[in-house]
Amino acid sequence: MFVFCRYPLTNYTFGTKEPLYEKDSSVAARFQRMREEFEKIGMRRAVEGVLIVHEHRLPHVLLLQLGTTFFKLPGGELNPGEDEVEGLKRLMTEILGRQDGVKQDWVIDDCIGNWWRPNFEPPQYPYIPAHITKPKEHKKLFLVQLQEKALFAVPKNYKLVAAPLFELYDNAPGYGPIISSLPQLLSRFNFIYN
Repeated sequence: MFVFCRYPLTNYTFGTKEPLYEKDSSVAARFQRMREEFEKIGMRRAVEGVLIVHEHRLPHVLLLQLGTTFFKLPGGELNPGEDEVEGLKRLMTEILGRQDGVKQDWVIDDCIGNWWRPNFEPPQYPYIPAHITKPKEHKKLFLVQLQEKALFAVPKNYKLVAAPLFELYDNAPGYGPIISSLPQLLSRFNFIYN
């Protein structure tokens, strides 16, 4: 079992910064861009960070909330040829990094999950379906070790929420299949609460 230190949510300060908008105006536009890029560069690679804090010794995952019902992990698309860890650090800085010039020291740990998008459609799976020879997207989830104290600058159009594992568990209707699988993916870790 892996040991992983967690700090209380109260150790972290949350500020705001300018809104961060999606590249695409709609889901249809996103899949059209994915189709066009697939023709040029092949499968899209994406990375997401899993940041864990605790409240009352219960692990919570930090999620970005857009509107009232959409939640996502911080991360996004890698540039062609970009290293996964360096790309995740870049994306974490773009999304949650401070604006005062102080660099955030993102410590990227284990890859805890792989998800595949077989077609230019929303469904993603934690495996490549047998009939698929050219998946359209590969998403990797990485555990991110947080410092004991940190300041996060959250884009104004998002809220950063701490969702307890018990709320995520078996709750794909509320959080989607990837986020709701995190309790199982994290069960191999022994959390130490500081």
